[in-house]
Amino acid sequence: MAGVSLDEFLNRCKESGDAAYGALRSLLERLEDPVTRSDARIFLSDLYKRIGSSESCLQTYHFHIQDIFLDQYEGFQARKKLTMMVIPSIFIPEDWSFTFYEGLNRHPDTIFKDKTIAELGCGNGWISIAIAAKWLPSKVYGLDINPRAVKISWINLYLNALDDNGQPVYDDEKKTLLDRVEFYESDLLGYCKDNKIQLERIVGCIPQILNPNPEAMSKMIEENASEEFLHSLSNYCALQGFVEDQFGLGLIARAVEEGISVIKPAGIMIFNMGGRPGQGVCRRLFERRGVRVTQMWQTKILQAADTDISALVEIERSSPHRFEFFMGLSGDQPICARTAWAYGKAGGRISHALSVYSCQLRQPNQVKIIFDFLKNGFQEISSSLDLSFEDEAVADEKIPFLAYLASVLKESSYFPFEPPAGSKRFCSLIAGFMRTYHRIPINQDNKSNEESDDQITVIESPHQSDLMIELIKKLKPQVVVTGMAQFEVITSSSFLHLLQVTKEIGCRLFLDISDHFELSSLPASNGVLKYLAENQLPSHAAIICGLVKNKVYSDLEVAFVISEVDGISKALSKTVEVLEGHTAIISQYYYGCLFHELLAFQLADRHAPAERESEKTKSEEIIGFSSSAVSVLKDAELSVTEVDDTSVIHMDVDQSFLPIPKSVKAAIFESFVRQNISEAEVDVNPSITQFVWSNYGFPTKSSTGFVYADGSQALFNKLVICCAQEGGTLCLPAGTNGKYVAAAKFLKANVVSIPTESSDGFKLTETTLKKALESVKKPWVCISGPTVSPTGLVYSNEEMDILLSTCAKFGAKVIIDTSFSGLEYSSTTWDLKSSLSKLDSSFSVSLLGCLSLNMLSGAVKLGFLVLDRSLVDAFHTLPGLSKPHSTVKYAAKKMLALKEEKASDFLDAVSETIKTLEGRSKRLKEVLENSGWEVIEPAAGISMVAKPKAYLNKTVKLKAGDNKQEVELTDSNMRDVFLSHTGVCLNSGSWTGIPGYCRFTFALEDTEFDKAVESIAQFKSVLG
Repeated sequence: MAGVSLDEFLNRCKESGDAAYGALRSLLERLEDPVTRSDARIFLSDLYKRIGSSESCLQTYHFHIQDIFLDQYEGFQARKKLTMMVIPSIFIPEDWSFTFYEGLNRHPDTIFKDKTIAELGCGNGWISIAIAAKWLPSKVYGLDINPRAVKISWINLYLNALDDNGQPVYDDEKKTLLDRVEFYESDLLGYCKDNKIQLERIVGCIPQILNPNPEAMSKMIEENASEEFLHSLSNYCALQGFVEDQFGLGLIARAVEEGISVIKPAGIMIFNMGGRPGQGVCRRLFERRGVRVTQMWQTKILQAADTDISALVEIERSSPHRFEFFMGLSGDQPICARTAWAYGKAGGRISHALSVYSCQLRQPNQVKIIFDFLKNGFQEISSSLDLSFEDEAVADEKIPFLAYLASVLKESSYFPFEPPAGSKRFCSLIAGFMRTYHRIPINQDNKSNEESDDQITVIESPHQSDLMIELIKKLKPQVVVTGMAQFEVITSSSFLHLLQVTKEIGCRLFLDISDHFELSSLPASNGVLKYLAENQLPSHAAIICGLVKNKVYSDLEVAFVISEVDGISKALSKTVEVLEGHTAIISQYYYGCLFHELLAFQLADRHAPAERESEKTKSEEIIGFSSSAVSVLKDAELSVTEVDDTSVIHMDVDQSFLPIPKSVKAAIFESFVRQNISEAEVDVNPSITQFVWSNYGFPTKSSTGFVYADGSQALFNKLVICCAQEGGTLCLPAGTNGKYVAAAKFLKANVVSIPTESSDGFKLTETTLKKALESVKKPWVCISGPTVSPTGLVYSNEEMDILLSTCAKFGAKVIIDTSFSGLEYSSTTWDLKSSLSKLDSSFSVSLLGCLSLNMLSGAVKLGFLVLDRSLVDAFHTLPGLSKPHSTVKYAAKKMLALKEEKASDFLDAVSETIKTLEGRSKRLKEVLENSGWEVIEPAAGISMVAKPKAYLNKTVKLKAGDNKQEVELTDSNMRDVFLSHTGVCLNSGSWTGIPGYCRFTFALEDTEFDKAVESIAQFKSVLG
């Protein structure tokens, strides 16, 4: 070898392990050079002949060459043996790797043929070379973190790819092992990830760390490191950051997760695992990551005498878990680590199971999306991940949804604006399901604008159709809300009879089919839907369908209404916005995912639209919406959703579109990932108690009531009903959030507007409040604070003290609405306890709030009401309230903990959000003032008010196609004119309750805000 004799080579190797490795590395350099390769291989043959396979060679020359016989195994290539070299600093083949190879042989021969494979922890490379020799894969990447192991593996590759004469050994496909195998230094699958190599098979004989050492991996891994350190790498001594670390399985857990990122959808991962943690723990490692696992082979091996299992003994002492060992190789009853440790100390030999597991991803594309999301800054919640399911139907629902939620949270920095009554995508998916599975072409072109007197009679009928019809005929009600019995919904006859009877007497029918609606590719027969496939739904009828039958989240619900009268659909949509505020976005995501899965494999428009019979006879005069309700909905300035142009900029909604911090996204995702969440984990009462105390100094007692909803709007409306039932008067300051005012009027409450002055920033003062309360009976006063919506001003502690004292003097009940607070630009500290302690204990104060703006959670909201004890009984006698899903409570509890524990990333995100909002308020103020607006500068929150002083009562010129038209600007048309000219939707003075003052919200996405500012600046061109 380049003038070096065998004796010289061996003498050099005798010196030390490092010297031997240096000599072998020089030999590898000659093997890599095509010119010297043949001679170098002949030198290896001569070397093997000289020293033989004696194990003493390892002590003498610091390397060892041995044969591994494979002749008992048959494959595509019947190679009898492999000749392999080892050195002290790498893992020497033993029972672990031989058992692993036996497990690989349990698979059919086709499993590796023509596949791209990676072996993790390849050691001296014998398994990678054996796989290539037996199964003729396309490529095998042997990977090891030990740089010396990689060099020795290359030597072994040349040792087996060339014969003793230095000539290539070709297989049946005229390839050598050099064409099929490569070795690289890599921490697990790092090489494949970095080089974007997609694998079809991943195999790994990965050790378990019985006593992880956090310092072991802190050093840089260098080729010239000590032999002892390099050998320790075969046991990967460091903690891996996984819950499985406690069982010594952290490295395998990381290997599985890295494997998920590079394995092809139909790929297979095969791992060797010691059974010491117990078979259940081993299987769960895979299953909770969405992997189907099959045990291919199991045997027992003796526990190495130098392995210390005392760490496992300590785990057993502090937990109920028991590890699994056996007494000798013949013992069949497992013993725990404590018993095994004592038995070993007494001279006994202990063993443990060794298993080979074959693993395949269930729903691989979706599982990959989930893990891709987790590795991008959400690794801390991976311990909560649980994708193990006994029921495949549950897996089919949950995994696609988690993948969709992960993609939304990863790709979007915020939740986009959606119409309060339901997103267009969700409605489109429902319509698609109805068309595809029930042949119902839902038609929304019909118009209806019925009105009636305010007094109506409503009955709820029993479900049995003959009893229903009897009641309807006798009582002749104006509205019937009912369901149907299971046996009657199978055919259309009962439904048809019900339609005919209600039509004859002019009765409006709302039929609830929630219990009979199935989200399935093979839905059961449904007579109502069958009727709709063949006939138009009569104008007097509407179908209510609650989506409640999911297999994963029992209390996750959302409902939709089918009506072929456009006026009814629009009126109900507006009513939802007034009474509920919004439809929970996550519920729409979940059921939208189910609809999508049922539609995704279908060919679009494969069936022609059904020919349906239209309504033959006109109904009797049907009751419509009350005139007062129609009037309120018309004037309420609700969200603009009818505009097809998606470029509308919404400065009229109480939602933040600023980035959601990772810690909040993590809380949202974890709430859906977890299984078996305990009651304590969704009990938000303690967290809300602490929150209102820490932020507002609001005291609670054992008699205090806690009520929750998907937002504060629904809770406010229940309070309005309580006020009305008591015969009270709801007192709202001029400058109150317009949705609250509209809701109070819709619910026919006795509402009094308390005048406010611009000089006071349209805040309540002692004088204005006292004057208003002098003439009001049973007053209920609603105060928005600390941050006032919509002005963005702030009530100080002293101002609240005065207002509460004034209310107490007049015996008023007080509702403090904190829903828009938590984003004050300068520190604002409330101490309501101090104020309330001075007042009579019978003074009634309730605190309303919403975790959204203050938690930076966007469209994910939890409304809460801390209810004064005097109202608890009355409140709970009211009709049902839509309760927030348990996942929302779980996420809210997590977010509140971030705030209470002062988590740095969360507090930094809040500070950054406040800084952004303050900067935007100043920029928007400047633009508005330069454009002729009079601005009330905000001190907090996401909104401000401004008066279009240069425009009001002026005639402006607007474009109408190719022509221009002149319009006089007033409060009543300001919103429409501004929207048509700028594409920006605001709220006018009719909404703010302050004549002339419009409301702008500015928590928009960056580019949207820039567009809005530019459009506002251009509005002055309407003056000509």
